[in-house]
Amino acid sequence: MIQHRHTLGQPHPGVNSTSPLVASPLRCIRGAVGKAFKPAKRTNSLVVATASPEATPAVEKKPAKQQKQGGGKQGGGKQGGEGGAKASEEAITPKSVDFSRWYLDLVAKAGLADYGPVRGTMVIRPYGYSLWEGIQAHLDARFKETGHENAYFPQLIPYSFIAKEAQHVEGFAPELALVTKGGGKDLEEPLVVRPTSETIINHMFAQWVQSYRDLPLLLNQWCNVHRWEMRTRPFVRTLEFLWQEGHTAHATAEEAEEEARRMIRVYEDFAVNTAAIPVVAGRKSRIESFAGANCTYTIEAMMGDRRALQAGTSHNLGTNFAKAFGTMYLDQGGQRQYVHQTSWGVSTRMIGGIIMAHGDDKGLRLPPRIAPVQVVMIPIIKKEGDQEPVMEAVAKLEAAAKAAGIKVKVDSDTRQTPGWKYNNWEMKGVPVRVEVGPKDVEAGTCVTARRDKPGKEGKQFGVSMEAGAFVAHIRGLLEGVQEALLAEARAFRDSSIVDVKSYEELKEAVAAGMWARGGWSGSDEDEKRIKEDTQATLRCFPFEQPAGPHTCFMTGMPAAEVAIFAKSY
Repeated sequence: MIQHRHTLGQPHPGVNSTSPLVASPLRCIRGAVGKAFKPAKRTNSLVVATASPEATPAVEKKPAKQQKQGGGKQGGGKQGGEGGAKASEEAITPKSVDFSRWYLDLVAKAGLADYGPVRGTMVIRPYGYSLWEGIQAHLDARFKETGHENAYFPQLIPYSFIAKEAQHVEGFAPELALVTKGGGKDLEEPLVVRPTSETIINHMFAQWVQSYRDLPLLLNQWCNVHRWEMRTRPFVRTLEFLWQEGHTAHATAEEAEEEARRMIRVYEDFAVNTAAIPVVAGRKSRIESFAGANCTYTIEAMMGDRRALQAGTSHNLGTNFAKAFGTMYLDQGGQRQYVHQTSWGVSTRMIGGIIMAHGDDKGLRLPPRIAPVQVVMIPIIKKEGDQEPVMEAVAKLEAAAKAAGIKVKVDSDTRQTPGWKYNNWEMKGVPVRVEVGPKDVEAGTCVTARRDKPGKEGKQFGVSMEAGAFVAHIRGLLEGVQEALLAEARAFRDSSIVDVKSYEELKEAVAAGMWARGGWSGSDEDEKRIKEDTQATLRCFPFEQPAGPHTCFMTGMPAAEVAIFAKSY
């Protein structure tokens, strides 16, 4: 499903071989390429083919081991203040110093993921998985609104299925993991550990679709997939990752094209209005399209280092897979016709996009509509007599917020100071913090702080504890944070796109870390030359095109469209 590069391949929507984390192409681990194969290792009941040492994926180095957060004594908990707890030992690497190290530090410190025992794999921790659950909930609702149903297909796929579609097998061969033994015996045919499901789903579609009355067939699957990768990065590029993959079959080419465009717009709407990432939606070039697709549509997101992240794709597969698998239907005129198909997907790579689009030097900054915890309440208790009145007031605020559908967490852990808690929840990116101390209880007020506005700028004192007024205030803050994060990301994106009119201008823009936008009617060879010269790829032809006429910056010839080029993950 995901956009493929013939030189390396990708584990998530949007990965490409120009990523700074990608080394030389991995040798194919199919049985046909013996040099990349070691003898299969026996397990209790299953033997999996393994890559040679030189094909072992590299993993970005873990952040240097740091002391436990709050390990030193911290000043603590002045009511309404930051409490003096800076936890300098726990500061993450600044983005401006080393963006990659900042990302890895943040993933570790925010408790999002850890490294798995198999190189290239990750363990998604509960807080990270709760982000994925939020993405699932939003998208699953949209899929069902548009008529799609969830299903599940096997993870093990006969290798012959992959080989049926020529472009598909060529595209995915370097990434495949194979099972060669089961139950202690050699298998008659190697089984591919699912890299994507077009082939096995078409095998079933061919049995399910007989007549035009069976169409359209609109399915979605939530599952894991495996892509053997050379270099990995949590959430962005891993050997195994989670995603959803939609697969549909239609009677006409027009219906399939409408579906492919509809679903990329669903992804765009989620990215912009839920994840607060102002993606650019558009069409991929022929070279950058998914292996086996007639056309690929994409949403491209700008990360904090100005690299592009392909955050989701939707493919018009035409009749390519239908012809390979004999997926046909009897039309109303009694004629046998091939179905027209689409596939589309978003993965846990979206979590990486949210981190890199919004995070700062204090940690995550989560858009409220996707945040697992929207509001954290921190009781400030200085002496034993404060416990009962403060906790009673906090309980009432918590109940009011939950009744209003706000996701709230009370941090009543007495082992840490309020200042330590402030830093901890800032690292986790919770949009709003509420502080309640004994003086607040006496005054019938509390203090609120926005994650997106540091220090006093984001704090508001004297907020009424009356349930209706408090809930209205919190809702206003959450909407404000959501809007501010989107506006900030959009301003950053727009200021980082340079319009170019010559190849030299494009090279200068890319060298400066910018996205280059210009008229394009160049050839495939011209496109490859740009990638070789600059490491930038053609990200997309945006749906929203500036007014023409346009001239190709490469050839000087008239161009029907402008395209965006950028370095990417």
